[in-house]
Amino acid sequence: MHIPDGYLSPQTYVPLYGALFVFWAIALKKLKRELSAKQVPYLAMAAAFSFLIQMFNIPIPGGTTGHAVGGGIIAILLGPWTAVIAVSVVLIIQAVVFGDGGITAIGANCFNMAVVMPFVSYWTFKLISGRSENKKRIYAAAFLAGYIGLTVSAIVTAIEFGIQPLIAVSPDGRPLYAPYPLSVAVPVMALEHLLLFGIIEGVVTAMLLKYFIKHEPEVVFAVRGRER
Repeated sequence: MHIPDGYLSPQTYVPLYGALFVFWAIALKKLKRELSAKQVPYLAMAAAFSFLIQMFNIPIPGGTTGHAVGGGIIAILLGPWTAVIAVSVVLIIQAVVFGDGGITAIGANCFNMAVVMPFVSYWTFKLISGRSENKKRIYAAAFLAGYIGLTVSAIVTAIEFGIQPLIAVSPDGRPLYAPYPLSVAVPVMALEHLLLFGIIEGVVTAMLLKYFIKHEPEVVFAVRGRER
């Protein structure tokens, strides 16, 4: 799901950089105000986990890759704003050091995986779990949070990918950047994540949440304050 250099036009990646800087500024302010000393090691571990799970990239048609991200479980455990920073750091390191994702596309990749996914996952979890204390409902909500969050992130990526032939073409009509239209990019990305990567993300999210609720429930941001 990492978009490489040369696949997004400046009309796309420049506004996404701008939007991302706004989210980063808000997230950093919230972290300074709300992140306790006890949570700092968890933030580091969350970033390390996200880095590890994203290294298992599988190329898919359309010029990009599919993989789990970990943004959903980080948002549930530490809050969506913390996830914005944790996943963004991972994506920047991957792009700069490992060439996984383009430099010009850092804004887009961070927006898709470090903004869209954590917030979609977090609010999906909150909506489905409600105030329930039923463990099965909570774990099902965690699975769907990871599944839906990753899938929505993939679809947003596909839209950015697929609009390029509409907004950036040469005088003779050839695409200057990503050549695949929406009719190709969206179905391919959506199906791959609906049928494979989203399920992996959902299972990982539910399993990790189960572990933390059992062993360290006080650190789970999304369910803090409930009886267990």
